[in-house]
Amino acid sequence: MPSFKIDTSTAVVFVATAPAPKLANAKTGERAMDRETGAALSTVGLLVSDEGEGNLYQVTIPETGYDEGLAPGMPVRVVGLKARDWENEFNGQKRHGISFRAVAITPVA
Repeated sequence: MPSFKIDTSTAVVFVATAPAPKLANAKTGERAMDRETGAALSTVGLLVSDEGEGNLYQVTIPETGYDEGLAPGMPVRVVGLKARDWENEFNGQKRHGISFRAVAITPVA
């Protein structure tokens, strides 16, 4: 599926929830891994405010793309943020949504 770049150059971005391991299988605790690089994946909640509107996004990021010090309330810069729509079927019910992925998240100096 195609992905779409998201321009955050005019936005103010804060960490809403600290990075947490992304699981491929919640029952076994298996960690989700990046298919291209093999890096372990995490999710981080980001509050993105732009043009008078604020949104909370759960963003997937490789562990190599952020420092351990990311904490709620910290202003950050997001590198390579993309959105991708998804759809699947689970127990006969169709589900769909938008997933967000970034290359890196760095603190604003």
